[in-house]
This record gives sequence, structure tokens and C-alpha cells, in this order.
Amino acid sequence: MPESIASRPREKAADVSIGNVLPPIVFGTSALGNLYQAVDQNTKRSIVSEWFEHCNGVVAADSAGKYGAGLALECMADALRSLEISPNQVLISNKLGWRRVPLKTPEPTFEPGAWVGLEHDAVQDISYDGILRCWEQGCELMAPYQPQLVSVHDPDEYLTASTSEDDRKRRWDDILGAYQALSELRDRGDVLGIGVGSKDWRVSEELTRAFPLDWVMLATSLTIREHPPALLDFIERMRQSNVSIINSAVFHAGFLTGGQYYDYRKVTGESAEDQVLICWRDRFHHHCEQHGVLPAEACVAFGMSPPGVIATALNSSNPKRIAQNVGLVSANPPKAFWDSMKQEGLVDPAYPFV
Repeated sequence: MPESIASRPREKAADVSIGNVLPPIVFGTSALGNLYQAVDQNTKRSIVSEWFEHCNGVVAADSAGKYGAGLALECMADALRSLEISPNQVLISNKLGWRRVPLKTPEPTFEPGAWVGLEHDAVQDISYDGILRCWEQGCELMAPYQPQLVSVHDPDEYLTASTSEDDRKRRWDDILGAYQALSELRDRGDVLGIGVGSKDWRVSEELTRAFPLDWVMLATSLTIREHPPALLDFIERMRQSNVSIINSAVFHAGFLTGGQYYDYRKVTGESAEDQVLICWRDRFHHHCEQHGVLPAEACVAFGMSPPGVIATALNSSNPKRIAQNVGLVSANPPKAFWDSMKQEGLVDPAYPFV
């Protein structure tokens, strides 16, 4: 089991391998920020309580100032305090880059329609000084808890918003400034490690060439449906460099397990692309039924199969599903299932890890 964070000397934080302290499941917290629906306080506390009910040792949680304009950070800390959880028994990752500000409009201005029942707005603040402002605010919202893992939130989206090559260069310089600030936090022992999480893994690869990172979080990239050889090569390079990989969004926003959204767009079946997705899922579910494997088990097991992937981030707004999520990270579908998936072309036949 992961050892208590208390046993790690603060002055040697930069020497800690994230793979030695991070458990195989990282709990997502967007539901605590009222993503798509307002969740009552008792339910939020129950969600956090279930983390500790079903996990031994250190519990890991992934949050962000963007989640509900800081609401997720506040609610997580409130639940941890009410449960009397020692700061040494929770490992918190805070994705920085969005900062809480007063709400001056009827609805928040960031990600309209995504967050429900908020009393604050959020603004993006990515730069050397900006990321420190986000860091300080996050620590205030979570006190007495403090994040041990930090990163810049979705740098790929920040770059995609560029209006010209010059604007992209300016934004890249903002990101580099932010990582300089994070590196200084790590060097003086304020955090255990710094990393990057993005939906476009190529941006993460670019950042690993600019700064020595401790971990990389993938999203909608390494999945049972999408696993390009170039990404596998990147994961292997990170493993050889002792950079830990955390996988997330392995269900493609829930579509692979039966949901309506694929990577956050609704699949209606009206386009040829939608028909391809639906057909693939139908065949996938058929193979799961034949071999007695839950689709979610297959998705998580595949996403954790490459050496170097040490954990999967899973999110739920239902406390009753926490135990199931904990079980998913130890699922081990039989070889016959993977052989069948490869024979039918549902998984790349050359994929070496299943």
C-alpha cells in the first residue's frame, strides 16, 4: 500500500517518485463542483466518505480551480474536515490555471451550461504570476489541506484558442512561465511533483521536452478504441525517464459503457461517423457478453495495460458507484477475450500489452 505522505520529508519532496506514492485509482472531483447537475452537500460528503471506506492507505483525488469555480475544492475540503481526515492520508492533485472571481452575470461566463448552481465565476490566469495566484487561492479554498501534485489545466485548449502564430507563441511563453513557477514550488518542497494533463497528448510531449516533469495525465488518448503506436512510444519514453502516466477518460465520456456522449459530443446516429462509433460499441459489448467481462472492466484494464501507466482517474456523482470504481482498477479480463478482440479488429492486433 502507498505509504503515508507524512513519512516523506518535505525538503526532499522533489526526489519522490510519484509512482511510489500514488494508488492505482485517482478519484475525480468534477461532480463536487456541480458539473451538469447540482449535487447536495450530503451526497458530496458521502462520495468523499466512500473513497476512504473502500481504499486502504493514501487516497488520491484529482481536482481543479475550474471545477465549479473553486466549488469542488471547497466541498472536498469540507468533507475531509467533517470526516476528520488527516492531511497526510490524502494526496490531492490540483490543476491550476483558472481562478475564482465574483459572479457579475446571471450565469458564469466560463463553459456556459456545464456548471450548475454556482455563486462565483472563474477566469483563466496562465502565466508565471497567474499560476501562483491560482496556487495560493487553491490552498486557501482547501485549507488545511494542500495539493501535493500540481499542473497547468488543459494547456492544449489554451493553445488551441490562439488566433495567429504570434498569439500561439505568446501563449506558449505563458505556459512555460507557469511551469517555471511550478518548478520552483517543487524545488523548495511545497509540492511532491509537477505534471501535465491534456486531451492532446502531443502537447504533453512538447512540455516534457521543455521541463522535467514527474507525471503525465492522458485523457481520451489511450483507450480500448484509440491507442496509436506513436502514443505508445511516448508512454515508453516516459517510463524510461521515470515519468509516471495517469490515464483518464478511458470510457470516451461514457460512450463505451453505454452513454450518449463520445468525447463530450452527443452521438445521434445521424452521421456516418456516428454509425461507425455505434457499430464498434455494439461489437465490443457483444464480445464482453460472450466472455463475461463488463465493458467498464475492459476499458480500465486496457488503459492500464502498458508498463508505465500507474493509475486511472475515475469520477462518479453517485456514492454507491465508488466501490465499483475501486474494483475496476484490479480487473483482469481473460486472454481469450483480448485474443477475440484482436481477431475481430476491435483492438490493434499488434498491440503488445494484452
